[in-house]
Amino acid sequence: MKVLLLKDPKDKDSGPDPYIEELGSYSLEATLIPVLSFDFTSLDSLFEKLSHPECYGGLVFTSPRALEAIKICLKEKSKKEVEEIGLVPQGEKAGNAEKLAEYICSREKPNSSALLFPCGALKREVLPTVLREKGIPLESLTVYQTAQHPDLQESLSSYFSQQGIPASIVFFSPSGVKFCLQHIQKLSGDLINQIKFAAIGPSTGEALRGAGIAVSCTAGSPTAQDLAAAMHTALQPRRCSVPR
Repeated sequence: MKVLLLKDPKDKDSGPDPYIEELGSYSLEATLIPVLSFDFTSLDSLFEKLSHPECYGGLVFTSPRALEAIKICLKEKSKKEVEEIGLVPQGEKAGNAEKLAEYICSREKPNSSALLFPCGALKREVLPTVLREKGIPLESLTVYQTAQHPDLQESLSSYFSQQGIPASIVFFSPSGVKFCLQHIQKLSGDLINQIKFAAIGPSTGEALRGAGIAVSCTAGSPTAQDLAAAMHTALQPRRCSVPR
């Protein structure tokens, strides 16, 4: 069965994409199509804040792009190649903003040093709202803007014309739903009901349902293993029992 993954491919230097590998282990043929492009902003402000670590109790990341912004910032400002910035992650298994907020609240005391939150312009307000209600200071800084990938429409058209209707399409962000769904509906036509739609997490699933799309499965956590297992179950043919 063919599966369309609406995400960027993994960096070639770091080996095969784990989503393609995991889905392949279930005999699912996956294709990646990049959906989003990013413009980094406010790097001067970010560097200024990073230059005063004593002002912050920690950094909060909810996006790989925010970490990438810090790497770019350090490369530009320090003139050094920074492959790893030496941070020790905590709460990385939270999986969504609600659980991450719960984890932070269990560790941070009210009115302690602010946490620095580099984020995108389209961030959800769940994390800032929960921490504010608990009295935990959070300083947000928008470090990237999200836009539609310039080749998205052409890539989708090429896929559907060459590969046909996939058994399943996986969305990896609410922004992906915003930028892709209308094109997919147009390309699929009346056959869209044959497609099982999957989401990498709860917020993406909510975006799909909000657009009137039934979600066949959502990954238990945003990992290749959990997504592949959920899709394997969702794509199994239904068994019907016939009364004797």
